[in-house]
Order: sequence, then C-alpha cells, then structure tokens
Amino acid sequence: MKRSANSTVITVSNTEHVNAACARIAPTWPLDQFIAVNPYWGWRTSPAPVAAATLGALGGTALTMPRSYFRGEWAAARLTKDDIEMAAAFMGERSLVDAAMTVLAEATEDSQLPIPRMALVTDVCDRESAPRPGQTWAEVVTHQISQHCAAHFDRWQGSWHPGREVDLFAGWRLQLSASHGVKWRHGASWVREQISCLPEQPDAAITMMLSAMSMPKTGQEAYLTALLLSVNGWAAWCAYERWQARLAGGDDDEIVGLLAIRLAWEWLLQIDGRSKSDEAMWNEWRQSWTGVNELANAISHEQRVDWLLQTATEMGYQSTLISALNKTTDPILEDVPSVQLVFCIDVRSEVIRRALETAAREIQTRGFAGFFGLPIAYSPVGSALKRPQLPGLMAPVFNVTETVAGGADLTGLRNERSAALGNRQRWNSFRSAPSSVFTFVESQGLLYGAKLVKDSLGHAHGPSKWEHDGLTKSSRQGLRPRLGLIDDDPKAAAELAHRVLRGMGLTTGLSPLVVLCGHGGQTMNNPHAAGLDCGACGGQTGEVNARVLADLLNSETVRTHLTELGIVVPFETRFIAGLHNTTTDEIELFDTESLPESHQSDLVRLRERLGAAGQLARSERADSLGLGDISKQPERLKRAVLQRANDWSQVRPEWGLAGNAAFIVAPRQRTRQMDLGGRSFLHDYDWRLDTDLAVLTLIMTAPMVVTNWINMQYHASTVDNRRYGSGNKMLHNVVGGRIGVFEGNGGDLRIGLSIQSLHDGHTLRHPPLRLSVFIEAPREGIDSIIGAHTVVHELVSNAWLNLLRIDPSTGQTERWTSSGWITA
Repeated sequence: MKRSANSTVITVSNTEHVNAACARIAPTWPLDQFIAVNPYWGWRTSPAPVAAATLGALGGTALTMPRSYFRGEWAAARLTKDDIEMAAAFMGERSLVDAAMTVLAEATEDSQLPIPRMALVTDVCDRESAPRPGQTWAEVVTHQISQHCAAHFDRWQGSWHPGREVDLFAGWRLQLSASHGVKWRHGASWVREQISCLPEQPDAAITMMLSAMSMPKTGQEAYLTALLLSVNGWAAWCAYERWQARLAGGDDDEIVGLLAIRLAWEWLLQIDGRSKSDEAMWNEWRQSWTGVNELANAISHEQRVDWLLQTATEMGYQSTLISALNKTTDPILEDVPSVQLVFCIDVRSEVIRRALETAAREIQTRGFAGFFGLPIAYSPVGSALKRPQLPGLMAPVFNVTETVAGGADLTGLRNERSAALGNRQRWNSFRSAPSSVFTFVESQGLLYGAKLVKDSLGHAHGPSKWEHDGLTKSSRQGLRPRLGLIDDDPKAAAELAHRVLRGMGLTTGLSPLVVLCGHGGQTMNNPHAAGLDCGACGGQTGEVNARVLADLLNSETVRTHLTELGIVVPFETRFIAGLHNTTTDEIELFDTESLPESHQSDLVRLRERLGAAGQLARSERADSLGLGDISKQPERLKRAVLQRANDWSQVRPEWGLAGNAAFIVAPRQRTRQMDLGGRSFLHDYDWRLDTDLAVLTLIMTAPMVVTNWINMQYHASTVDNRRYGSGNKMLHNVVGGRIGVFEGNGGDLRIGLSIQSLHDGHTLRHPPLRLSVFIEAPREGIDSIIGAHTVVHELVSNAWLNLLRIDPSTGQTERWTSSGWITA
C-alpha cells in the first residue's frame, strides 16, 4: 500500500511496536541492481554483541562463527594468545582469557550449541503434530506466505497475475479465503468467517489480533520482530519497497501488510485449536514474551567468549597491517605522472592497481567511489527504463541519456530500439504462453537447438550489455551517455565537476592523460551477476559513470567555469573512460577516437601497460580460481579465465569481494609498497587539502557506510547462510524476473550471497571479520565527524566496525575507544 508523503495514516495503539519491528529489517535490492546490504542495519543503534544476543533470542541466529572455526584459526597461527590477551584488555574481559584458551583446546568438532529461540505459535503447534509428513508448520506457513508475495510483487516475469488493485494484505485475505492448501480443523468456511472479521487496514488488524491473543504490551515489539524475522527474505523486499518510496519522498506500507499476514497465521492456528495445549500453557507462552531481555542477557553471557575470539581474530589481522602502515611511506613522485588512473575503492581494484604500478613506475593510481560522485540515473535512448547509477543510500538527481557525436538526430535509433524491444516482448510472451510452453522447442526445431548449443558453449566476448539491447553493433556506433546539464547549465555542471575533482584530490598536478576506470564483472547464467558489478553504481558496471564524467571534464565550457571556482585543468589534459573487467582483469577504454594526435603515443603505451598489468593480476589470482598450475603461462591462463567468464555452468567465475576486511583512507604513498592481498578498500585522501573536513565528512558518511554494508553482507552470509545467505546456487530459481531467488521451488525469498561465493568446496574464502577502517588524519577532525553524524557514531561506538587512525606525522596507529584514542 503506497501513500504520498502528505497522506493520512491511521493511528492505532500499537503503532510504535509495529514501526519498531519494521525498522529492524534491512532492505534487499532486486537482482538487476543487486548491491551489498548490511542485514543488521536496523540493529546498529545497539552494540553488536547486544544485538547479536537479541537476534539470537528472536531468530536463533548468531553473529560469530562456531567455535570450531576459531580452533582452526588457532591451529593455522592466524589467532595467537597475544591476540586474545590484547582483545581481552581492550574489551575489559581479562578474566575470560583462560576460558578462551580452554575453548581452543577442546577436541570436539563444534562446541557451539543451538541458540535457544523464543517460540512462535507455529513452533508450539510443531511440538504436537505436523501439518504434512516431513513438514513443519513453520515451513508450511512460510511457503504459503512466500507464494502469495511472489505472485503479488511480480511485475516482470509471470504472464498471469492476481489483481493489482489491492495491497498485499487485502490480496492475502482474498487468497486465503479461497485456498485449499491447508486443511483447517474447523473447515474452510470457518477460516473465511474469521478473516471477514479482520479490519481491512493491516495496522488495525494487527491491533485486533494481538488483543485477541492477549499478547502483553511489553512483549509485543519483540513478538512482532520475531514474526518478521521468520519471513526475513520477503520482509527485506518489503523494506526495499519502503526504502525506495521514502527516497522519492513518499512511503510504502507493504511491510506492515506482510507483518499482518504472518501474525494472522499465528492467530488462526491458535484459535483453530491445532495445539491441544490448555489455556494455562498459552498464558505461560504469552508471558514468556515479556522475558525476552532475560533470555537475551543469558545468551549474551554465553557468547562473551565467542566475541572475545572474534575480536582477537580481527586484531590479529589488524596487526599485520599496522606493522606495515607504520613504516616510512613510499616517496612522492616529484614529476607529474605520465598517466593517472582513478579506480573504484573496490577490493579487487587493489590487485590491478598494484599490478599497474609494478608494470610502470611512472603511472599513478588513485581510489575513489566507483560512481565517481555523479548522482545520476541512466535511460538509454528509445527505452522507457530508468536505471540508478549510484549507491542505494542515495536518490539520483540528474538523468543521463545517449547522444551521438555532432548532435545527429536520434529519431531513427529511438524507433529502431523501441520496435526491437517490442518484438522481443511479444516473442517472450509467446515462448511463455500456456499453449506453447510444451511445444516451443519442438516447433522451432534445429534453429532453436542451435541457439541452445551456442548458449551452452558461451561466446568469446561475454554476455551482451543491458545498454545495447535493441540495437545492432553498427547502430550503437557513436552513441555516448551524456549529462544534459553540460549544455543546459554549464555553471552548475562545473560546480558538480568541482566537487568530484576535489573529492578525488585531483585539483592540481593533472597528467596529460587521466583515466576514470570503473569496473564490472563478466558471467553467464548468473542471477546474481549484478553482485559482481559496482555496488557504488547501484549494482551496475561503472562504464556509464566513467564516460559521463570524462565527457563532463573534457568540456571546454565546463573547464572555463572550473577556473572561476579555483581549479585549472591544463589544456593538454584529456580524460578518458575505462572499465576494469574484474573476472578477466582486462581493461577496456572508451571514446578514445576523440583524443588528439598529440596523445596517441601515450594511448599506445597505456594499452601496453594495461595488458602487462592484467597478466600480473591474473597470475596472482590464478591459484584462488584453481588455475595455479598455469599461473606462469600467460596466454593459456588468459584463455582459461575467459572460458570461466563465458561458461554458463561456472558457479565461481571470480570471488567478488570475498575476503574484504579493511578500508584504508590515506594517500597512496602510505600503501603503495604493500601487498594487501585484494582485501582492502583503498580511498585516496590527503588531509592537508581538506581544511574544512568536507571530503573526510563525505568519506565517513558515504563510502565508509557502503563498505560497512559490503563487509556485513559477506559476514552475515558466512556466519548464518541459512538466514542471511542464498544457499546453494545450483538450486536457485528466479522469482518475479528480478525480485530475488528461491532455493528450490519455494520457502522464503533468499537474500545475501550463495555458499559458492564464500566457499570453494574445501576452504572458506571469506574470513568473517568486521571491517577495520584506517584513516590518516588528525584526531580532532575524525572526532568532530563522529560527533556530528548519528549513523557514523552508531557504527563506530557500537562496534559494527573497527576504527583506527594513522598519525600523519609519525605513521603510528591509534585505536578509537569510547574514552579516547589508544595506541594500537
């Protein structure tokens, strides 16, 4: 149920509890815009161990690994007694050192017992009888709700849909009244009668049902939260719908409708008499919900050793970085570099940056958020679609479309694409029509069989790009994404360019050639392919943003206004866009035909350097891809990597951001001589150029939050894949064309990462460490930003990340604590 920002909301007595429960659920983005999300985002106001205990009590989840994992880290010497003692001192838990050592000495495979969870009505019913052989009531209810949600929210896949004129809750009332999927003790007519008594508004229905169930006020928030956690996948989708509506200035209440539906199942099962338990037992059950804090406190006490081991493991990793960061920085290049390349801060960029700097000392690389500071959405010419190209935390301000060099008329291309997309839609409708679903391949004969073989073998140039849909290669020639602001308001365009260049630290010393290098993955038959693209670009590649910014910065009019704002771009400086293919480590350059003759020799040398760097990067990654035996055979290795990228059956074409553990905000000289193993986000920052702290504020309130989201998505998918990951990729079925996936043919909507993105079948590829953020800046500046921004303060003070500071003068590292900075 969508509503505008000014519409009236019915106020009911338990609105506060409903809002609090809904606020606990983090959103999940659709598959074509799949970005990393911290699934604990709604819990950031509490310290991580406290939130973990509460989540354990309500959902049975854990935020740390089983103790057998830490024993493995101990055996591999990645966790030491010094780490444990240092962590114990930091946490004020010195008395737990012996207990931790005892845990590490245990010989059992896994000493972490299941976390006791508050019982829902479905759990009570399961204790006495199963709804069907081999199924629990929790599974049946989840499946029923999930199928309804899948049909209700589908706008892109199904040919038939339930009525869309009603909201989720209203549609469910109609659906369940006619459903024969569950045999009710009192019969279907009884169910229809009960449902007809419910208020039409979900918030009012929630109030009525809680009252009918005699749920104590003090237990309602916890109970409602637990209900949403039991269908967390669809709750996350509803949270996304609300997130997007609020970004646009409105609101969306479908998550309240989902909560009403899940509560209604509890209410119906209880009054249907499924459980033979007497009223005394139900009274005890109701009262138990007033004691959630006591259970959470008990869980918290039991998990103290686990959090000590978690913190010690993180400190052990930090120690390896600190010792290297404390060393003398790499000397600053005295001359202007021949080429500057600006990469996304993505951890995969660290590998290719290091390879480039190895291949050519005169090249300078920099790190900046991959959307390049452009708050844009992208609409290809002739298409009605509009795609955000920026972090999910933000809403686009400008729209980018395509133009042709010289201002040629686009009517023909617009008509060509519109017609092609229309024909494709009709073709897809024919393929999926009930009358042809069983005869389609047979009717097409060998022609379609050849297509199936071609698809199974892959193709050398990878999957087609979304931007290219509906146009032939020749038709696309010359098309470029362009920001209309350049022509409409060049002064405003210059102000945008000024903010971007200042954020990058590129205000002086510009090279003759500056490459703005976005990134994207290359995979086949992968519903989560967008998860390998740029999260900063809304789960898209960075190509559009890089090309738009290069065009903006090459504009003579914009440069004139930039001079008035204090940034002089040398006449000989030219910006070009590039795209780092993170699956193959190839870098493609765009729009190079516009470069003047004076830059062509530089371009030739750059291509040679990029080729050499790609070779080094592939060699470094070969072992992790199971290609270590050919790591020293460049051409063979390149062919093997390309084959993986084009193999529709390959479940691990690359490792994405697995292993991410640090975010370093400092000049490149601080880290240039370090091998960070592709585990660190790198953002260039020079505090001396940031006298008003505007750049550091932006970094700590945007990229630092985004890297926390990435880190926590990988963390949650690793420590509890059943609840926060998407399970086995081999069993995925796409829901609603783009909404998400089921694992198998039903159950809850799966969110997060698959097992194959985290584990290679033998070894865990993502050690779940909370992000360690290193910032090279004075204490006062960092402290002032923490104090002024609530979200930053919550993440830092509640230990959802680790904050450390590199002293610009001495290079020594300090650790943030609530009582001040201490030596790390």
